[in-house]
Amino acid sequence: MRADDLILFSQVVEMGSFSKVAEANSLTNSVVSKRIARLEEELGVQLLYRTTRKLTLTEAGKALTHGAKNVKQATLEAMDAVSGFGENISGHIKMSVPCISGDLILADAVAEFCNMHPGLTVDMSLNNRFVDLIEGGYDLVIRTGYLEDSSLIARHILDSQWVVCASPTYIARNSKPARPEDLVNHNCLQYAYQTTGASEWEFKGEKGNYIVGVSGTFNTDNATALRKAALGGHGIAYVPRCLVYHDLRNGQLVDLFPEQVGKRLGVYAVYPFTRQPPNKVKLLIEHIRTRYLAISHYF
Repeated sequence: MRADDLILFSQVVEMGSFSKVAEANSLTNSVVSKRIARLEEELGVQLLYRTTRKLTLTEAGKALTHGAKNVKQATLEAMDAVSGFGENISGHIKMSVPCISGDLILADAVAEFCNMHPGLTVDMSLNNRFVDLIEGGYDLVIRTGYLEDSSLIARHILDSQWVVCASPTYIARNSKPARPEDLVNHNCLQYAYQTTGASEWEFKGEKGNYIVGVSGTFNTDNATALRKAALGGHGIAYVPRCLVYHDLRNGQLVDLFPEQVGKRLGVYAVYPFTRQPPNKVKLLIEHIRTRYLAISHYF
């Protein structure tokens, strides 16, 4: 069974006429008739009752209509998703991204995209606060966290897993906590950029996730500063894994609870509500998504 025959059948059902479908597709009536007949032959059922005045669906035709419409819709969406890829992209994009993602991948990815499209300029702000897209005039924002604003459209990119980690120096000096509850007896470095609270660390339990309230001497809203404090052996940090991926790999930091940390946040490309974003924004989102997925193991 050919998908294009299903799409043609869906058009016949919608338009109610072979001639109208033929005209819409620059075909002859006989070609449309032959393709519907081919579909009926392949399925082994009659789909339409044909009279000189009208076409009527058989029971089998009614059963096939929904699936045929889905094939047509999927085809249209697939074509829409890549529309503009062959066009020259120009103009300006104003965007905001989180500091960690900006340092890790987005600065390089966005600059690369600009070089691919010489007529395009991008103003990228690294900002951990949730900016107001409309008020700030942003075309695109990359956000990590929970999304509540229904006036925005979000494209999920991937999920970011958090880890609890410390340096071997800190562990040697203070011992390694055996379970999350032991963290109350340790110096916990707190990351202020958290919607759930810097001192509320989430873990997995048998009856669902639970919170351990921690405390410590150092609190910062800068992820790089938090990482350096952990590397210096000054305490235990609760951070996105992508921030310390290489430190964990080379042994400069130790993942204390590799299977127990409950915090996992989505990374989203967010833009103002519209039926379709401009092609330049749509293509930039796809470029960013591809670059994220290429290093998905970091997350």
